[in-house]
Amino acid sequence: MRSHSAVAAEFIADGERTDWHNETLWWVRAKRDKASKALPEWEDLREQASQIKNFTLDNLGELLVQFEQNAIQNGIKVHWAADAKEHNQIVHSIIAKKGVSQLVKSKSMLTEECHLNEYLAEKGIEVVDTDLGERIVQFRKEAPSHIVLPAIHLKKEDVGETFHEHLGTPKGNKDPQFLTEAARQHLREKFLQSKVAITGVNFAVAETGEFVVCTNEGNADMGAHLADVHIACMGLEKIIPYRNDLGVFLRLLARSATGQLITTYSSHFKAPRKGQEMHIVLVDNGRTRQLARPEFRNSLKCIRCAACFNTCPVYRRSGGHSYHQAVAGPIGSILAPNFDMKANADLPFASTLCGSCSNVCPVKINIDQQLWLWRQEITKVGFAPKGKELGMKGMAILFAHPRIFQFAGRIGRWVLKNVPFLANNKLNPWYWQREMPEAPKESFQEWYKKRDKV
Repeated sequence: MRSHSAVAAEFIADGERTDWHNETLWWVRAKRDKASKALPEWEDLREQASQIKNFTLDNLGELLVQFEQNAIQNGIKVHWAADAKEHNQIVHSIIAKKGVSQLVKSKSMLTEECHLNEYLAEKGIEVVDTDLGERIVQFRKEAPSHIVLPAIHLKKEDVGETFHEHLGTPKGNKDPQFLTEAARQHLREKFLQSKVAITGVNFAVAETGEFVVCTNEGNADMGAHLADVHIACMGLEKIIPYRNDLGVFLRLLARSATGQLITTYSSHFKAPRKGQEMHIVLVDNGRTRQLARPEFRNSLKCIRCAACFNTCPVYRRSGGHSYHQAVAGPIGSILAPNFDMKANADLPFASTLCGSCSNVCPVKINIDQQLWLWRQEITKVGFAPKGKELGMKGMAILFAHPRIFQFAGRIGRWVLKNVPFLANNKLNPWYWQREMPEAPKESFQEWYKKRDKV
């Protein structure tokens, strides 16, 4: 697995694309700000959502059992999966009983996390992603780079070439309306042919045994309503206690994600229609382990709005694929080490710790603080890069001894002034993306002492 910094370096090498990616996501962030400021009660909603999630995490076991009982009473078949492997096996067993070789799937970050598409492909089953962005990256054999805007790293020219290759659209046609219509015609055939549809779950209500799926394209509805079998895949943390709670989260979700007042389709699924099977797979896959870590349990509040992506200066300039996880960005960087700390040891360091992610989070997750805490955990167990570890120990000694600090400062100023090439070279990572500053004539301490005497 390649590190965040290595993949980010390739993304940044295309300066024009990097600038466009950065500006586009900041535009989405600005829309979020405008939408949130239109609600005088915005901060009250955030606090209420955070408290609902606190209650949910404190009572997760009881709420899940309540949901299961009510869902079964509604006619839904409920399955439990301890990990990604079990999730994939359960989904495959349901599909295999129907003898189908193709199905449609709406956006689901859980199935991305579990690598369901690849698993089913090995079993001879084709999964057709029906979200437009997901279908584009699926054609390109890429992972989504953003949980709400899966193809945000691509320009319309890229999409035009992709559709020309896979859908036979005219070469060079990059008109968004034309390309969207081509995708619509292509996907309509898949919807009509598929006997099985898979969706994700945005919220599941313990009180009623129903679940809610939010989309802007209606593809989840189309798939679920036409198919004979509807399989919903859900992480344990998506549960909420009461139906009335939906009013809080639905007002926060779309505003935080895209600046919309509400998602175009907020579809409630409570029971299968006559002749249809409805299944829901409840997946742990490390979530209860995260729940048992008091300093990190708040990460399970996440409603997958991606507001933290859109505001993060590192994500905006490095692209989602640099995070090598289904969920990228700041929230992914505090979720991923829970799954595999060694493999994801680089991600908590892919942050400036500016705190903007926590400021925009609709459920008040302390993301920046958790990034800082994960850095400590990773260093304690020896997974931090040795160069970084030695460098930080050296800095600790330097800052703990004023005389050594003052001497090092004088040496540094002398080098920058007299032999700048010793710092301005490719061996200095700081110099790769920055110009070294001009050497000051004196240190702050020297200046302050002179000032004090005046």
